[in-house]
Amino acid sequence: MAQSMSQASLPVFEIGLNALLTVLDKGMSYAGTKKVDPSVMLAWRLAPDMFALGRQIQVACDQAKNGSARLAGIEPPKFEDTETTIDQFRERITKTVAFLKTLDSKTIDSASDREIVFPLGPNKGQMKGVDYLNHFVLPNFYFHLTAAYACLRNFGVGIGKRDFLGAIPLKRI
Repeated sequence: MAQSMSQASLPVFEIGLNALLTVLDKGMSYAGTKKVDPSVMLAWRLAPDMFALGRQIQVACDQAKNGSARLAGIEPPKFEDTETTIDQFRERITKTVAFLKTLDSKTIDSASDREIVFPLGPNKGQMKGVDYLNHFVLPNFYFHLTAAYACLRNFGVGIGKRDFLGAIPLKRI
């Protein structure tokens, strides 16, 4: 049986965002141990022209909630980008995961051939639902999730691949 769009996205978003919560906790612990203001960590970036950690978190959340909402045919909730503390970023991630759990998987699954119109910088983009998910939403989600992880790692937080992967459905044999 082929994997549905909701199966290919909702668990991915939930596992990825929950893993982000875990690495943020490790970052907070690291900042406390090193006596570094957490705001310095949230402003950390890999390169001068890249988003800082805090913005990477916001965009990863936005990709998950906005992409899923559009596929479900509903207006995505608007989150103001006003977070400045680890607790506020944790709340944003938690709200995103909670929102994802409210979506109707059947509606997402039925969106594969529907044209999805979405903001694309100052313009708008348009793609079939399956292409939007596979070639825009998921790659962007992983990009910003990876960049957030890399910011924390570059800052000195002791995290590894298992932290990034999170609670994937893996059974050791």
